[in-house]
Amino acid sequence: MSVEKVEKIEYPFLPEGREIRYVGPDDRFMAMAKDFARSNSLDRVMPGAAVVVRDDVVLGIGANGSDYHRTHGCKRVALGCRTGEGYDLCEGCHPKNHSEASAIREAQKNGHDTAGADLYLWGHWWCCQPCWEAMVRAGISRVFLLEGSEILFNKDHPGNIVGRQFE
Repeated sequence: MSVEKVEKIEYPFLPEGREIRYVGPDDRFMAMAKDFARSNSLDRVMPGAAVVVRDDVVLGIGANGSDYHRTHGCKRVALGCRTGEGYDLCEGCHPKNHSEASAIREAQKNGHDTAGADLYLWGHWWCCQPCWEAMVRAGISRVFLLEGSEILFNKDHPGNIVGRQFE
């Protein structure tokens, strides 16, 4: 897969003091997130998964999506909402169904302290405000994305792989 280099990435949302870094597809936590997204994501358009890691140990893993869209469709699509907006308008898009929140819940359900952990996110090129807020509450300040994700998973970029993420 060939990806063009982008000089400076303008994320739709990035809180002060938080950091996004990049890893290649061979990174073991990114590969784990991709495999989990392939097997567990309920979002067929933008499948994603997140892995919460501290000290090289996986604390939690979660995928995005819900069954809501299968029976009700997406209210955000019907209303023409832009990427990153109106998540609260659609039960299927609600931030509780995002992979970041799901991975954090899984880690905490298993009794892990997530303070100081990192989050590896496959299938997206940025994290929305509600997910960053969940990560801040969980003590996570660094997110690792796939190299080139600002192109690969950006629906507005002509070089994206949306719809072909697992080819």
